[in-house]
Amino acid sequence: MVSDHIAQLQEKLAELKQEHSDLNTAIDRMMQTQPIDFLAMQRMKKRKLLLKDMIQKVENELIPDIIA
Repeated sequence: MVSDHIAQLQEKLAELKQEHSDLNTAIDRMMQTQPIDFLAMQRMKKRKLLLKDMIQKVENELIPDIIA
């Protein structure tokens, strides 16, 4: 049961990281094309920040609680 949950979290983490990487590539490509669609770029950057927060949340769930 716990291992299934961990496997699901790891799968979700991989998907989020891939989407984040894809967005990063798309933003870089968009910066090199003229004219630059600043509205689309802003939306992509916002999504990228959201993904970063989601990645951090999933990573925190994967780290076991250690009682100090």
